Amino acid sequence: MFLASLLLLAQTNRSYTPPAYFLPVVVLMLLAGLVTWLIAAVLGFARAKAFGPSTRWFAIASVFMLIYHLQFLLIALGIILEDPNMTLSVGAFFNLFAVLAAICSIMGFIRLTHPR
Repeated sequence: MFLASLLLLAQTNRSYTPPAYFLPVVVLMLLAGLVTWLIAAVLGFARAKAFGPSTRWFAIASVFMLIYHLQFLLIALGIILEDPNMTLSVGAFFNLFAVLAAICSIMGFIRLTHPR
């Protein structure tokens, strides 16, 4: 009985109206994230020779965060094209690049304590 009521609740369709500012804010934040992480990656790789291996790790972390933001664009494309296979396959790994960026940042901080 409990399982049947849960299944009944799962089948109900709910509709909502997003606020008018939702789409512009999401698009603006995604674009701002893409641009700033791109600048961080370019500056990091350009300065890696002068400041040592820790800077390279932070630059790699910036590239992973750039890919992380691009994944949201791919998820949105899958939603727009109504392709659940693409949306779910990209969405299943959306946090992977944030985890890799965190690992690279940890390595960068470790390298900061060991000068060349």
